[in-house]
Amino acid sequence: MAYEQLKLENQICFPVYAASRLITREYQPYLDRLGITYPQYLVLMILWEEDGVPVNDIAKKLILNTNTITPLLKRMEQQGILQRSRSVADERKVIVHLTARGRQLQEEAALIPQQLAGSLLQGDFNVDDLIRLKDNLNAVIQFLTRNRGGKELPEEPQESGFI
Repeated sequence: MAYEQLKLENQICFPVYAASRLITREYQPYLDRLGITYPQYLVLMILWEEDGVPVNDIAKKLILNTNTITPLLKRMEQQGILQRSRSVADERKVIVHLTARGRQLQEEAALIPQQLAGSLLQGDFNVDDLIRLKDNLNAVIQFLTRNRGGKELPEEPQESGFI
């Protein structure tokens, strides 16, 4: 092949994409028991940490556009998990609050991270490996989402064939 950099095995994007899909698939049986989807679980984790969050803040934390979050929140409201209301201070803002059912789901979901980690630890990983992986991925996310402030993109990588 003339273009080594186009081989799937040389991409960083594919293993991240594949790992994300496979981990999400591991969550599914736990989330099915709660009657929620993985994106709904992510929204709930934000609200369990801090209730009464503006839609824009949820979208920012999940690195999604508000037009992607809004239908998700609307479905969750129809399920009785959360409630949306206009901010009294600024009616342009929509604030999201948990309902009693949304708070109850927190108790039911409390063991999911431990159960998922337990299944991953059955492989060749140890806890330190998983923590290091999480920290490295968070660093990549932080770098890619940081406002570059008009800076130029970094130089092209040398002929490593790794992207």
